[in-house]
Amino acid sequence: MKVMVTGATGFVGRHVVAELIVRGHSVVAIARDTNRAQKMQWIDCVEFIQCDLHTNFDSLLLPECLPEAIVHLAWPGLPNYRDFFHISKNLPADLAFLEAAVKAGVPHILVAGTCLEYGMQFGPLTEEMETHPSTPYGLAKDALRKALQLLQNEEEFILQWIRLFYMHGEGQHKNSLLAQLDRAIDEGHEVFNMSAGDQLRDYLPIREVANNFVFALENPKIEGVINCCNGNPISVYDLVKERCHLKASNIKINRGIYPYPDYEPLAFWGVNSKLL
Repeated sequence: MKVMVTGATGFVGRHVVAELIVRGHSVVAIARDTNRAQKMQWIDCVEFIQCDLHTNFDSLLLPECLPEAIVHLAWPGLPNYRDFFHISKNLPADLAFLEAAVKAGVPHILVAGTCLEYGMQFGPLTEEMETHPSTPYGLAKDALRKALQLLQNEEEFILQWIRLFYMHGEGQHKNSLLAQLDRAIDEGHEVFNMSAGDQLRDYLPIREVANNFVFALENPKIEGVINCCNGNPISVYDLVKERCHLKASNIKINRGIYPYPDYEPLAFWGVNSKLL
């Protein structure tokens, strides 16, 4: 299958591209930064196109260029979840691209969503639950999904919406929890400061996330919202302890230094009924 991957050099994208190649798919990798793309191990195995989807995507959707599916991962400005540009800029730009792709004849669209679409709901989160986003990022993603579902009333195409929870692994943002912990350990710090760590979260290694994306793509009958999650919550403190054990580190964990994020409930995790 010829698959176009936007945001190909991002945390999720780089691993999705690698998994697609392993599974024998032909990949057109889209990203804004050519220099960053050249550092990817898969660069010689894909057709790479430098493109900012927010400024000009027309050349990607010419009849001779159309893929059989688009995996849409590009979304600038993360991990800043609170800024209004997610609504004012990212949402209309992404909708314009995906609408144009569908109307050009792309039959299969797979988009990365977010657990922040659920908002401040507590406990297990199912794929059928109503969404109540409380951040601009969550609201923008939720609105994009609903708009694409409405577009299905006018255009025939497969829509898969993979709702991401928490991820860790190679390429994660430098300010993510485990990236900061790894850096503190590698640099020989004696103490690692964190929140109280009692919040329950749903974490997956990034390679499992990539595998889920490709599995969904290869099984188009799995439509609609798809929770990409572990389903087994773990406290942030236990996650940190596990990481320290894995790295054989005795770094002191200093809890309660940072407050809990005010845009997340204390305990929530995904329920996945579609990727089992």
